[in-house]
Amino acid sequence: KRYGGKLDPQKVMAIAVYHETGEVITGDLVTPIKYYNPQITQAYKDVEKVAEETMISMLPEEFQEEYRNLIQPQDSYEAKIVKAADTLAAYAKCIEELKTGNIEFAKAKDTVLKKLHEMNMPCVEDFLKEFMPGF
Repeated sequence: KRYGGKLDPQKVMAIAVYHETGEVITGDLVTPIKYYNPQITQAYKDVEKVAEETMISMLPEEFQEEYRNLIQPQDSYEAKIVKAADTLAAYAKCIEELKTGNIEFAKAKDTVLKKLHEMNMPCVEDFLKEFMPGF
């Protein structure tokens, strides 16, 4: 309840398993590029959506809608939790890279942190406060 709603842990797990399905086709785009500017971020999201649709179309027709709900979940609380975890991982990656001297991640770090705050999720703010200082 504290974090905004009733949570279905099995749904979180299922969405998390499939959340990067499109990367089977696109590969992973590194954080500094993905978050370099809003136009690149949106363009990559568009490419990811096409890749996800391609993957869904490869499934037998009777499975497509069920898997679409996992690969392209709507704005359920569970989908928001998975997105928050993925974004927190990107933020941690930026911090790790900056500690090694890779300044290419500086702008991405700021962009990702802003995105995390914009999620307006108490669990994200708690994670940033309690765990991120360890990074």
